[in-house]
Amino acid sequence: MKPRTLAAQLATQLATLWRSQEIRLLAPIVALGIAVWSFMKIASEVLEGEAHALDLRILSWCRVNALPDQPWGPLWFQEGMRDLTALGSPAVLAFTVVAVWGGLMLARQRGMAWLALGSAVGGQALALTLKAVFSRDRPDAAFHATVAAGHSFPSSHAMMSAVVFLTLAALVARLTPRTALRAYALGMAALLSGAVGVSRVYLGVHWASDVAAGWAGGAAWALACWLLARQLGLGLGQGQGPGRGTSSDSGPTGHTQANTRP
Repeated sequence: MKPRTLAAQLATQLATLWRSQEIRLLAPIVALGIAVWSFMKIASEVLEGEAHALDLRILSWCRVNALPDQPWGPLWFQEGMRDLTALGSPAVLAFTVVAVWGGLMLARQRGMAWLALGSAVGGQALALTLKAVFSRDRPDAAFHATVAAGHSFPSSHAMMSAVVFLTLAALVARLTPRTALRAYALGMAALLSGAVGVSRVYLGVHWASDVAAGWAGGAAWALACWLLARQLGLGLGQGQGPGRGTSSDSGPTGHTQANTRP
């Protein structure tokens, strides 16, 4: 059998497997479990002090000759990192959530709108609770290339950017049946969250383990909210008026044919 034919058959079998209802239900739950386990594993390493050496090494890589007050790179790069970190600030994230909430309300996706708002508020409460529980100190102030205060673990910028961007992307992705648009929304959300987290380490206000835990916790929260949206049936077809077709995730294309006149 030719390799190309074998690859085509394998791709067909994988596509058939993915379309099975059991796999589609199990995959998000497995991903949620991995995210929660990752957070717990990182938290355990932090509590035992085993993450500190690697954290310090990574932070030193972001400095010229390991000097804490000299970030690596030209001034424009440093300013760019400060711009990126602002994307995870409470003001920007709050504006983003309110803007998306308003858009969903106008689109008559009221259930989705309130779930989006609730996910952001709940995620913020969870992040603050975790910070209070772990009470980890930030890197020495000599490393700080931007203003920061409060406890360090997990990074609220990294966690909340993951909570907001990933949750909103996952919820909005349920409004379109096109796989490419869904992948684009989730990919851009992951890219934004990743950039915010990297900027926090570069600017010396968080340890790398803080950011990794924030990503894991935020991803877990976003997955949980997405599963809730699917369980409640929010998304395609929800909020449409009578006479317009509805849809669900159970169909192969995620939409139904439009009503026609007799």
